[in-house]
Parts: sequence; structure tokens; C-alpha cells
Amino acid sequence: MKKIIQDAGRKQLGNFAPEFAHYNDDILFGENWNNNDIDLKTRCIITVVSLVSSGITDSSLFYHLQNAKKNGVSQKEIVAIITHCSFYIGWPKAWAVFPLLKQVWNEKVEEKAPKDVYQNSIVFPIGDKNDGFKQYFIGQSYLAPISKEQVGIFNVTFEPCCRNNWHIHHAKKGGGQILICVGGRGYYQEEGKEAILMNLGDCVNIKPGVKHWHGASHDSWFSHLAIEVPGEETSNEWLEAVSDDIYNKLK
Repeated sequence: MKKIIQDAGRKQLGNFAPEFAHYNDDILFGENWNNNDIDLKTRCIITVVSLVSSGITDSSLFYHLQNAKKNGVSQKEIVAIITHCSFYIGWPKAWAVFPLLKQVWNEKVEEKAPKDVYQNSIVFPIGDKNDGFKQYFIGQSYLAPISKEQVGIFNVTFEPCCRNNWHIHHAKKGGGQILICVGGRGYYQEEGKEAILMNLGDCVNIKPGVKHWHGASHDSWFSHLAIEVPGEETSNEWLEAVSDDIYNKLK
């Protein structure tokens, strides 16, 4: 492993705090970071998680995010890491980090199609065509798994006018679903209630046994995180499609 050499402490603190500079450059980065018991990529991830957990979003986190990228942490991995941490450290702390992630992992796909343009506007990946559930959707949807362990989290993306069928989440105990809008604009509606317009950052909690649907608006793509609430004997019951009469009233 390439030896890490750090002189930021001495450059920034100089004679003002030479002992602190020594600990930073020679001990923290000189000895600890050059310890081979943990590989460098893992050490970068641990450092980022530690800083984010402490609510730190200043230049030190930005440096360690750049370091993580340099040492092989991909955009998909860092997004999954911060998303996973959010459930343990607090949603606001994690949310505050994403603007920095977008600066560091600023790769852009070539904008050849509306899907590419939209992908460049959101943090989470759109993923692949949601062909496994296409019979339950009107229009094209996409699915990107974010977390499959502990709590299932999926980014579901709808093209304009795309929506899923009416459906119900069942559970003997617990269960249900949480939706958080992470891009575009769309709707959520429960049977017998007015539709709710969802914009970036909006969240809805869906209790088990509630008949509902969700999807994009007529003129916008729509992405939401679908968070599966753990429960006992959980299942989804897919029902009839959302009629044009119901959907077109939302224009």
C-alpha cells in the first residue's frame, strides 16, 4: 500500500499549534492511516461514516469524501452507505451530506435522452426497467435497489404519466411502506381521499391494509425511495389499474 504523507497540520497551523500539527500529520495520518490491518478503502468509509455521524459537513468531510473516491468508493457505494447510516444517525445528518456527494461524485452521463437528463438531476440511480412488475404499471417504471439488508430500500422511478395499480400492503404485524420523493414530481392517493402532490423531500407513511397508488405527474419524471417497514407475514396485493378518469383529474 502506498505510504500516506500528510503535512496539512504544519501548513495550516505552523508555529501556532505545533503539537497539534504533529499529532495530525505524524500520528493520525503518519501512523494510523498507514496501518495495514484495515485496507485503505475500508478506512476511508469508516472515516466518512464517523464524520457524518458527528454531524460534520465542513471541509474535513469534503476532503475525506474526495479521499474515499480516490481510493475506489463508487457513487453507488457512497449513496448506499449514507442511506444505510441515515437510519442509525438521523435523517437530517444524512440529508445534509448529499450536496457534498454530488460535488465529489460529479460524473455525468451523456445527455442523449430525457432519461439521461433526469438521471443527472438526482442523486440516486434510476436503475433498470422494472420488467418484473410491469404488469402492475401503466407506462414505464425503473427500479434500483439501494439496500436489501435489514431494511429494504428501493429507488422507484416513473416516466411522465406512469403510475402503478391500486394495491394494498398486508401484514399480520408491523409492515407497510414509507415513500420519500427524491426527484421530480408525482402523486400519492389513498382510496376515498384526495391525491397528494409529492415534491422533492416529501414523505408519506403507508399503513398496512390501505388501498392506494402512486406515480408521476403528467409533465414530470418522479422518483421515490420505497422503504419496506419490517413486519410479520407481509405481502402485496395488486389490484386494478388507475383509470384515466381518475388520473386525468389531477392535471
